[in-house]
Amino acid sequence: MLNYVKSSFLTVAMLTATLTASDILVTVNGKNITKQEAEAFVAASAPKSSYETLDKTQQAMIKERLVEKVLFTELAKKEGIDKKPEFQRNMEKIKEELLVNMWMKSQMDSVVVSDSEAKAFYDKNKEKFMQKETVHARHILVKEESEAQKIIDELKSLKGEALKNKFIELAKAKSTGPSASKGGDLGSFSKGQMVPEFDKAVWALNVGEITQKPVKTQFGYHVIYLEGKSEAKATEYAQVKDRIIASLKQQQFANKITEIAKELKAKAKIVDHSADANGTKK
Repeated sequence: MLNYVKSSFLTVAMLTATLTASDILVTVNGKNITKQEAEAFVAASAPKSSYETLDKTQQAMIKERLVEKVLFTELAKKEGIDKKPEFQRNMEKIKEELLVNMWMKSQMDSVVVSDSEAKAFYDKNKEKFMQKETVHARHILVKEESEAQKIIDELKSLKGEALKNKFIELAKAKSTGPSASKGGDLGSFSKGQMVPEFDKAVWALNVGEITQKPVKTQFGYHVIYLEGKSEAKATEYAQVKDRIIASLKQQQFANKITEIAKELKAKAKIVDHSADANGTKK
């Protein structure tokens, strides 16, 4: 039921939008084609796209399809398709669907979640908003173990900024990995994001240390430098507030619809005419 509602909200919003002159893209035989119609057309075929973000060629193609739709509609009417019984039956189904969709939207709009409700949910469920512990690492990747060991030998007497700077220098000069140009910088990542051998080695390091032995993986031999580590912590409430409100609103809406459906079914006269192979009622 919820998916049914979600898929229809765009249509309802289109119907209730206020039309302005700037919304009109093209007029065909007196009928306006609007930006809202173009957005709906794009959303139906590519939900993550938007008409406004398309290039001019793509927008022109969308307008062309919408112009054709108007012309085909006119032609269909001229040929009497709208008078056929099948069309009339389908129109009744569409009216019923639209009626239910608009009622569903009104129910959703009536659900209100306050800031205090959202904050209470956050405080009670902080574990759901935890950011994982992460490390920030660099590496030098080479093909041969002996080459990796030579790099370690060259670095192991250094500490602090001297170690970091030399590591970056060697990464740029010797690493075969795609991060070489960035001084071997792999950015931040949590446990389990790297291949097991690399993962085990990097999480065993203290900040400012390098691996004392080459780390072998399917990609070659690594020398790893641990640049930083961040402890696990809860995401700030302000960052997740809108997501919490939307989630609570959806939950309340779902519960409300379930209760209304339950009440209506209890009052309605429902006769189930389905039967199994033996003719007994299900």
